[in-house]
Amino acid sequence: MKVPTLFILLACVSGAFGQPNSSFYVATTGNNSNPGTQAAPWRTIQHAADTARAGSTVNVRGGIYEELVSINASGNASDGFITFRSYSDETAILEAAHLTPNERNGVLTIRNQSYVRIKGFEIRNFRTAEHQLAPLGINVIGAGSHIELLKNNVHHIEQNFEGRDAPGHGANGFGIAVYGTDAKTPITDLIIDGNEVHHLKTGSSESLVVNGNVTNFRITHNVVHDNNNIGIDVIGFERTAPDPAVDQARDGVVSGNLVYNITSRGNPAYRNDESSDGIYVDGGTRILIEQNVIHDVDFGIELASEHKDRATSYVTARSNLVYHCHTAGVSIGGYAPERGRTDHCTVVNNTLYDDDTSGTGSGEFQMQWNMADNVFANNIVYAGPRCLIALNKSEAERSQPPAAIDHNLYYCASGAKASTWIETPPTVTGFDNYVESTGNDRHSPFLDPHFVDAAAHDFHLQSDSPAIAAGTTDGVPVGELDLEGSPRSKSSKIDIGCYQRQ
Repeated sequence: MKVPTLFILLACVSGAFGQPNSSFYVATTGNNSNPGTQAAPWRTIQHAADTARAGSTVNVRGGIYEELVSINASGNASDGFITFRSYSDETAILEAAHLTPNERNGVLTIRNQSYVRIKGFEIRNFRTAEHQLAPLGINVIGAGSHIELLKNNVHHIEQNFEGRDAPGHGANGFGIAVYGTDAKTPITDLIIDGNEVHHLKTGSSESLVVNGNVTNFRITHNVVHDNNNIGIDVIGFERTAPDPAVDQARDGVVSGNLVYNITSRGNPAYRNDESSDGIYVDGGTRILIEQNVIHDVDFGIELASEHKDRATSYVTARSNLVYHCHTAGVSIGGYAPERGRTDHCTVVNNTLYDDDTSGTGSGEFQMQWNMADNVFANNIVYAGPRCLIALNKSEAERSQPPAAIDHNLYYCASGAKASTWIETPPTVTGFDNYVESTGNDRHSPFLDPHFVDAAAHDFHLQSDSPAIAAGTTDGVPVGELDLEGSPRSKSSKIDIGCYQRQ
């Protein structure tokens, strides 16, 4: 049967039986008047974003693309994602060195879209020194579902404003930012996996953040490093979403990330303060933080709320390795009495080693203000030369301890009698005196954990370690896997710390 010419032409554009073409191509040698095929690609990623529809994959060939891209269409559950990806074994670079931010925009922006996947791009060099402008690498904002940010390399996004309005209040910049700003519809089913986010200047803001009406998210296997403010942040109560009932990132997992070389020292918003976190939950709820490695940051893990009468709650931080932090390894509670609360948070089976390297007096485990119903258990705490183990700033809560603290293993080279535990007031010296005066850690030894090679940052346990089979599972959500994914024991005894030997 002879096929009409018109049908043949439509089939070339739309595919057989009228279905959309599923693969398009962009190349630096292309032209936007081309059909977007591999042989005749488009020139700009933005043209592809304006053309692609549900089920499409946009393959971007290697090279430099000087453009700001906005994704203006959604995929859907039946037809599938719209995928933008660097072509196989090539790297597409979104270069912003000669582009200018507006009030708040990203090199790549997804606003009010769903079923969008961004994979394998290098996104770089978006800079400003204007106080009111906020450069972002990847900007996800509004509402939507099933957004995936995978294996992208985001770097040198810089807010270079030299002033500040008040301590901690400067200009803003972000590496990857997800802001749920819609009161009725969240950003949900979000995956941020395998990205590298580094060499940023973020002012008062964060390297990688979810903020506001964001739910059911996974932040996994990212490498975040060499930035001048917080590494990974989960935020609530900043009026990001207009309804306070949903203005809280929630029901998420932060797992398998490597975070290092994060400090606010030298950041114009903070000057000489060392107050940046490796991983921070500031007002989030129902968050699991596990199997992360965090080192050479200011605070390792902080669970707190900066907003009066608001809480970071129901967070579990387990099987994490935290070492060489400039201030505390783990910190809970509002940073001042007039700030928010930390409640129903559990810090379990982590290894803390040689933190507070700047001698701030925060120790390994810092408890600040406004805390209740928290747990600190099954942790190895190996303090540095000052042997400052724990700091509790809140005198008002002495009648109701801020955390149930037991079944940990403590050590410092100078010995148990030299260990310092600061309760406000007083300061307690010596492990036995601390146990007697607080009632904490009645089942916790003060012994060398016998790491394989701490100097080489190998914190596995030797066969004679007193941490082996010394932990508890009684009411403690230890999880099924250790830091490396090895199974925890099914018996009543597990190892203390982030690694399971038996």
